[in-house]
Amino acid sequence: MSWTNERVELLKKLWTDGLSASQIAGELGGVTRNAVIGKVHRLGLSGRAKTAAPAAKPRKARPAAAPAASSSSRPASAQPQTQGATALKMDAEPANVIAIKPQIEPVAELVPISERATILTLTERTCKWPIGDPSSPDFYFCGRNSDVGVPYCAHHCKVAYQPVSDRRRSNDRKAISA
Repeated sequence: MSWTNERVELLKKLWTDGLSASQIAGELGGVTRNAVIGKVHRLGLSGRAKTAAPAAKPRKARPAAAPAASSSSRPASAQPQTQGATALKMDAEPANVIAIKPQIEPVAELVPISERATILTLTERTCKWPIGDPSSPDFYFCGRNSDVGVPYCAHHCKVAYQPVSDRRRSNDRKAISA
């Protein structure tokens, strides 16, 4: 599709009438919304008429939610205020860091040589967990038995997949320590 003079004039008219890029693309046919947006920018079209919004129903005001009971000793209104670029300044004292201990028991990454797998020996039923640096000659895959439809052995599934509740708890801890 090429932008002929007639199509460009129609684009300009529809744009100033306040049609959206999707609507203009539909009117012109053979062009996408993104093509319309790109042409509008190349033409330098900026001002456009505002479409009359349909009369909106007045919204009911929501009742103000009661502040949640806070476990901290500060009142909720005592939020630290920042001005200008002070938000980027480093704090004088470091934030308390909460150490998160892994939920799984650590297993030595040393897999017996007889169970180790290379890229050529992997099958549907072998663990595909990479061990070591792929650019080094001693790189290998775990190679232990895995269940059907799962790429890893039971141990590496525990490492790779976290239940949603554990992820939420972990994110909550990070937010508290920040």
